[in-house]
Amino acid sequence: MGVASYDVVENGSSWGIRHDEAIEGTYDTKESAFEAAVAAASLAIRQGHEVRVTAPSRDAGNKTALGAETN
Repeated sequence: MGVASYDVVENGSSWGIRHDEAIEGTYDTKESAFEAAVAAASLAIRQGHEVRVTAPSRDAGNKTALGAETN
């Protein structure tokens, strides 16, 4: 089994999840993208994959901790 990587990334004015070199989903906040990435990673780990989930610091996007216009 391979590694299933899920990276929360800025995608224009919203957030997405990079997986298999494609950006999937549109999320209003970095937090909601992270929660979706963890759910996907949970399924992958059940299938026997090694998993990695990353999310950027508040320095990304609009410079707020959760990635929304206001926290």
